[in-house]
Order: sequence, then C-alpha cells, then structure tokens
Amino acid sequence: MGGPPPPPVTMTDVEAARFLQQAQFAATDADIASLKTQGFATWLNNQYGSMPGQSGVAWLTARGHNSITAEQRYFWQQFGDFMIWNQLLTGPDQMRKRVALALSEYFVVSLTPIDGFYPPYMIAAYWDLLTGNAFGNFRTLLEKITLNAAMGFYLNTRGNLKEDAASGRQPDENYAREVMQLFTIGLYELNVDGTPKVGTDGKPIETYVQDDVSNLARVFTGYDYDYSRVTFTDVAWVNYAIPSTEFATDPMRLNPAAHSSLAATFLGTTIGANTGGAEALRMALDALFNHPNVGPFFGRQMIQRLVTSNPSPAYVQRVASAFNNDGSGVRGNLRAVWSAILTDPEARAAPSATAPLAGKLREPMVRLVQWARTVGMRSSTGAFEIYDLSSSDNGLGQSALRSPSVFNFFRPGYVPPNTALAANGKEAPEFQLLNETTTAGYINFLEWIIRWGYSDVQPSYATLLPIAHDVPAVITWLNLRLCANQLSTNSIVTMQGALAPLGVTAASSDDAKLYLLASACLMILSCPEYLVQK
Repeated sequence: MGGPPPPPVTMTDVEAARFLQQAQFAATDADIASLKTQGFATWLNNQYGSMPGQSGVAWLTARGHNSITAEQRYFWQQFGDFMIWNQLLTGPDQMRKRVALALSEYFVVSLTPIDGFYPPYMIAAYWDLLTGNAFGNFRTLLEKITLNAAMGFYLNTRGNLKEDAASGRQPDENYAREVMQLFTIGLYELNVDGTPKVGTDGKPIETYVQDDVSNLARVFTGYDYDYSRVTFTDVAWVNYAIPSTEFATDPMRLNPAAHSSLAATFLGTTIGANTGGAEALRMALDALFNHPNVGPFFGRQMIQRLVTSNPSPAYVQRVASAFNNDGSGVRGNLRAVWSAILTDPEARAAPSATAPLAGKLREPMVRLVQWARTVGMRSSTGAFEIYDLSSSDNGLGQSALRSPSVFNFFRPGYVPPNTALAANGKEAPEFQLLNETTTAGYINFLEWIIRWGYSDVQPSYATLLPIAHDVPAVITWLNLRLCANQLSTNSIVTMQGALAPLGVTAASSDDAKLYLLASACLMILSCPEYLVQK
C-alpha cells in the first residue's frame, strides 16, 4: 500500500507572497493560493513541467516584424524592446521568464550594439534560448549560448577566422576570455562555498592566464551565420537583396576551412592538432563545464539575482553542491539549482531586525514588471510599444536586454562606497545603478506610467478599483502583493495620511479612484522597505 498521506502544507499568505517575489515577478492571488495548497517542492516541480508561453521570435512574426518594406523595418532595433516587454509583462510562465532574466544578466548579450538585418530577431532568439533552456542543463545552455547568432555578433565569434602566418592574423580572443571570466569559472579558483582559494603567498589563485585565452580562442574559429534556410528578396528601393530572418535565429554554422587546425592547450586540457571543429568545441565546453569553479561561481550569482546580495558561504555551498550533483548523479541540472536557491533555509527565513543589511535592492526593470503584473496591464493594440528605458533622467535607468556591456548592468562584487554596506564589508550589486539622477528619474518615470501607462500599454487596476474608497484596504492589498507585508507601521500611517484627504468614496469617479491607486503605488514603489527585497 502507499502508506499514510503526506502532512498538509502550512503556509501563510505572507510566506507564499515572499517566496513568489523571489521565484517570479508577481505574487498573484491565484499563485498564492496554489503555492499554499501545493507547498514549495510540488509548486516548483509544476513550474518545471510547464510549457513555455509564446516565444519572442513567434511574437515578432505574428506582429509582422519580419516584413520587407520600403521603410526598411528590417533594420529597426526597437521591435526588440517591444518583444521583451511583451515577454516580461504577459504570459503564465512567470518563473521561467524570471530565471531567464537572471540568466540574461550572466550570459550577457545586449541589443544595443546589434545592427544590420533583423536585430529584434537576433535578440529574440537569444531570449528564447534562455527561456527554452531555463529548466534544462547548464552544459546544454552553455553550448547553445556559444553558437547563438546574437552572441556571435556581440562577442565576435561570428566570422572569427583561424590564424594566418602570412598576414600575422590570430583568432579573436574576446569570447574565449569572457566564456571563462564571466560564463563559467571566473578569475580566481574557488572553494565549493564560493570563497577564494589562496596560494602560499596568501593571494587568490588565478584560474587562467593569457596563454589559456590564446589557445582556447582557436576553438571558437570558423563560425558564422547560417544562411542555409534563408531566402532573398529583390526590392526596388535598394540595390541589394533582403534576406529572411532564419540566419538571425538559427545557431551559427561551422566552416571547417576557417577553423584552426592547431593544438589548443588550456586549463590542463589539450585538444590535439587537426581536431574537427565540432569535436574541439565539445571538448572545450566539457572542460569548462566540469571545472570545480562553475557551481559556486554560477550559483552565487543566481542567489544574488533572486534572493540576497550576500549569501553565506554555507548557502553557496548548498547551491553549488546541487549544481555538482542533483541527487541522481547529474551535474548542471538547473532545476536542482533553482530549487536549492529558493528553498534554502536562508531564503525562507523570515526577515529579521537583527539583520538590517540582508536582502537585495530590487532592480528597476523587475520593479516595473512586478507592479504591472500585480495591478494588471493591457496593450490596447497588442504592439507593446515600450522602448529602451535605460535613460537615467526620464526612464528606469535600466532596460531588459540592454546591458551597457558584457559585464552586465552591475558587477556581482560591487560595494557602494561610503555606506553602511561598505563599512560592514557587504556587497550590493544593484546599487551600482543607484545615484541621485537615477533616483529622481525613476520616481519621475513612475509618476506618469503608473497612472497613464506607456504608449499603448496601460494599467487596469481592475482588482483594486472596487476597494479604492477604502484606503487601509488598498494599502493592505498592495503591501502583501508588492512587499510581502514588509512596510513599516510608520510608512503605512504616512501613506494612509497622504491618501485620506483625497476624499475618494464608493461613489467617486473612476478617474478619482485611479488617481488614488496610482498615488498609493507611487509611494510604495519609492519606499525603502519595498526597494530592498528581503
């Protein structure tokens, strides 16, 4: 027989909302109820088994962004912004998209420098790669990232040629360096708990030297866009044919004649001379994937993106151990990594007044998506015409898939100078985005968008409108769903005192109610207790 049934799950609304704000963007009523019924493990397994929503590439095509027109829309970058905001603001697969966004800040590709034909399709295929593999294996993801056309453009793998003695040409080293420094092993050897190993001189031990970079670069030669499925259209307005989009969405293709035939020795691995390009790539990525640094290096940064800026070494070790072995002998199982991060005792421990520097600053783009999904957002035309929001003085100061460099919007080890965080030796990566200009710009941007929306995208506040006349009920509703009830009593009293004089009653107009709701959201989204997620 099956034995006794499992004990019932006991979880409060606050515990559920706090977990959901780490695991995905918003804590909807349906998700809170589902999580309380299922418990963490079952809820997570259900997310892992769910299908992705509409892909970014499919959305672009459905909107006709692959059209070949005299306006030369095939060069227009901004459709890539429309695509990613549609992806983040809509669809039921919130957890998949939340961890994909975290991955986009680790395996960084930015839309900003991508030019030529179909930049939106380039960045959409990259995004779809992250969402499609978010619950898969790190090794698979690493290879697909390496061969991705947008990554090839961004880090110069595309068109990277083998050495040529006559001209003195050497393979481009950009990807070889970054795949080690940023995507797998980092700069210094690590213990499994993420702390650096030190040599006899007491200094951290470097993971690689320049010779490793130069040798590894040979592996990433001979790749270029794959035009095998592309069709070309002759047009009247230019004197060249326009390709279809497949080269931007398909993995890059190897040209064996352009691939280096020299031996490559790096990190203690040797790939023999004349090894075929595909086999050389497999051997190189296997060597990187199996390096002991990968688990703690990757795991710690994912903890930072989802839970806290300063995980303890023990927390990092538990996550790295899950990366190294998911319990079934599989290395790199991302499902095991996400579960380890989100269910760890440090993640689930309630915020404490004895740890005022715990948690993390919410990223501006995550704040926007959380608010929009919480109050309800609709596009009147379906176009989702939200542009690049990177401007510091009249935007968010951050825009999805628009990192200013391969080093992301901020560095994982950033410490804000002259702060209590610095005095206590604490890291706070997202604070690298925070200054006087971005603070004012963020509030100014919010003041408009939370009431009127952006272009064709407007908030609905459908659930809140019926209670808009009840100020305490509004604050209570938003406090749970935006802050997991972490607003202080003083903040609640201050907000209620600011909203009550508006005199909104059940009989007031919708405009008056919407003004009150927008004012409540503006105060909460600008409040320190919201801005720091704990």
